[in-house]
Amino acid sequence: MYWPFILGAAAMALLAGLVYLTVCVGRFQGVHKLSGGKRGRRALISLGIIAAVFAALAFALSVINAVVVFLHAVLFFLLSGLGMRLAKKLSGRHFRVNWQGWLALAFSLVYLTAAYISCNHVRQKDYALTTGKKLGTLKIALIADSHLGTTFDGDGFGTHLKTIEAQNPDLLVIAGDFVDDWSRKEDLERACAALGETKFPYGVWYVFGNHDAGSFARRDFSASELEEALRGCGVHVLADQWEEVDGHFIVAGRKDASAGAFRGSRKDMTSLLTGADAEKYILVLDHQPSDYENEARSPADLVLSGHTHGGQLIPITYVGKWLGVVDREYGYERREGTDFIVTSGISDWELRFKTGARSEYVIITVEEKR
Repeated sequence: MYWPFILGAAAMALLAGLVYLTVCVGRFQGVHKLSGGKRGRRALISLGIIAAVFAALAFALSVINAVVVFLHAVLFFLLSGLGMRLAKKLSGRHFRVNWQGWLALAFSLVYLTAAYISCNHVRQKDYALTTGKKLGTLKIALIADSHLGTTFDGDGFGTHLKTIEAQNPDLLVIAGDFVDDWSRKEDLERACAALGETKFPYGVWYVFGNHDAGSFARRDFSASELEEALRGCGVHVLADQWEEVDGHFIVAGRKDASAGAFRGSRKDMTSLLTGADAEKYILVLDHQPSDYENEARSPADLVLSGHTHGGQLIPITYVGKWLGVVDREYGYERREGTDFIVTSGISDWELRFKTGARSEYVIITVEEKR
């Protein structure tokens, strides 16, 4: 897992950023007047303003989202400071207005507003694929990482389902992290009720993600209750299993690769697809895009994943791939005749901002080559 590395870097950036931002806020004329020109008092007033804004954001969003806003503000203060230093050097002028501060605030507001919209507004992403196998046309709707309770509740999930269903896909697949470690049972029940009302010709298919297992036990239902609720509304839950659908194609689902209820018990691709007819189109659901080499060597035709949230935030967008934790952060890739798609997810884990991607549901149209 690369999150400890990211969180450690964030903690160091927070400390250094707090010192820097305290100095920058102290340059605003209002703060200077309140301090009476005394450096120590100015620093205390600046820290008070920063603390008040941070507390308000933590209350309105969460502590981790307040940290995200804080780090972005520090970045924009740095960039605008460098820009104003360059402008001063080139023009030879001394600017009486604190342009560094005002530009940093403006850029932070615009950038983070766009990031908030990217996370909370769900778009449709389309892919068109072909296959040499006998399939006709198959239209697949893919969602992942709804993390119920982050950007929408159970009713909100139902609203998104109606939008997806209006695209008339043949089946809906859910590539893990349907819920989170702190999701509420009430939202689970409402989301499952919405799933039970859908009318996809080939049904709804689901695999567990790392958060679905409820590793941190901060919610009022268990992984087994989650599975029971999904099966109760007609969802096909696959855990290292495959099923042939209407004699037409095969859907296989893998257990999650990391922590949770299934550590150490995941089948390899050869074992997973034992007995499956390789002449039929094989769709594999794997929450984490981290086993491309073995999946490409298998009879699988299409592998669908989530987990990465498209990288979530710049500059950590490609950290997982650089560290070798995942094979791909987002999008489409073809290896040895197997198609791979990673979605950025229909919601997000805890964070209410996406700067490296946008929330989405995916529509994949697979057509038989004529």
